[in-house]
Amino acid sequence: MTSVDTKELISRSFKNLMEKKSFDKITISDISNEANVNRQTFYYHFHDKYELLNTVFYNDVIVELIDGFSIDNWVEKFLTMLNTIKSNSKFYKNALHTSYGGEFRTYLLNLTQKLIYDLIGTLAEEHSIDDVDRSYVAKFFAYGITGTIIDWITSGMKDSPEFITKHLKDVIEDCRILIVAKYIK
Repeated sequence: MTSVDTKELISRSFKNLMEKKSFDKITISDISNEANVNRQTFYYHFHDKYELLNTVFYNDVIVELIDGFSIDNWVEKFLTMLNTIKSNSKFYKNALHTSYGGEFRTYLLNLTQKLIYDLIGTLAEEHSIDDVDRSYVAKFFAYGITGTIIDWITSGMKDSPEFITKHLKDVIEDCRILIVAKYIK
């Protein structure tokens, strides 16, 4: 078995455990036993279960989101991300209801802020936009988007990913007109 296969096996086993048990109660021994590997193998691939949680989130959601992310495809990228989260709903609800939930939220917030910051840069390519203004607008939208996603996850994902994406798109498109009018002259 290759190193990549072993990491994938450990990740899948961890996700299976998160379907049945809270993150805070899962031990490295639990993960190792579920994956049928020894603890040393786990530690060869991951520093701790927090790194494993970040790795699973990154591989399941973030890689697809950031790959080719642009102003032209952000709606589809967010829809794909929300569908992935919904199809692994127990895992993501569990991840947010942990002692690590705050770091998880911060990670999502910082990533969203960077993506929006970069998008604003592509909108403003031919125009001058102050970096402070660009950062402020990116932070504003990042909090709104991240808050919406986290609220959706923690409240049971009752609305469809399409519904959430449509409403985010409508708000962002309306605000985009205002941002262009104010900052890009």
